[in-house]
Amino acid sequence: MIERYANTYPERLSEIYDPPSILYSRGKLLPADNLSIAIVGSRHATRYGIKIASRLARGLSMAGITIISGLARGIDAAAHQAALEAGGRTIAVLGGGHLKLYPADHAALANEITHQGAVISESPPDTPPRSGSFPRRNRIVSGLSLGVVVVEAAQRSGALISARLAMEQGREVFAVPGPINSRMSKGCHKLIQDGAKLVSSVDDVLDELGPLATPIQTNEAGEIRNPAELKLTEQERNILNTIETTPTSIDSIIERTNIPAARVMSTISILEMRSLIQRVSGNLVARR
Repeated sequence: MIERYANTYPERLSEIYDPPSILYSRGKLLPADNLSIAIVGSRHATRYGIKIASRLARGLSMAGITIISGLARGIDAAAHQAALEAGGRTIAVLGGGHLKLYPADHAALANEITHQGAVISESPPDTPPRSGSFPRRNRIVSGLSLGVVVVEAAQRSGALISARLAMEQGREVFAVPGPINSRMSKGCHKLIQDGAKLVSSVDDVLDELGPLATPIQTNEAGEIRNPAELKLTEQERNILNTIETTPTSIDSIIERTNIPAARVMSTISILEMRSLIQRVSGNLVARR
């Protein structure tokens, strides 16, 4: 079933310069999808690119991040598939209408995605894909996301359009380095030279995102104020959740969590190093 989203599509998408007036969706868009990362790259991906895209998508999915991509061959398909296999959510953005799916041989993948996310388009269902529609599709991919990870891109690549749009939209841009003699690495290396964050692991992505403008409610971890919280242990999250944005005494944290003082103090140090809290004074801390 294809649904229309007019004023109820994701809040983050409404922040971009030219948001779509309507989204057509198969599957469900959830508030937790605001915690999302796009993974994009070459349609002619190498085995290295497929392996890295799958590893990043799987790790981010397991941390609770929704994976956004464009359902294209190569890196896009690998990212969607890895998210599905990890039991996570993924959203595919089409360049045409739902009834003119491109590429047609990804129909089974699109159907899988509808059960663990959504396939969306701004085009009416019977709109055929055109070359000019894919750059416009890319603004939705980046607009839905907190950041865009580029895995393999030649010097002239649609993935680089997504990266440029992400920069214009104020999103984070990440790039995966590759072999210096690979044509598919040239675009990523140029992005890194221009200031994109070099990515070698999931932690590189989560650490760079920083505090969210608005807390996001997730299914697993409750309310998230910073994506770095997704890496916390149960004890670390328990202690963090007792710390307010106003000064909170360490004694009250010990009392409320019933965790030994030494473990509370060591955990507070970890949370400080991860920039999730700040020390206000000797016995007071506050959430960032």
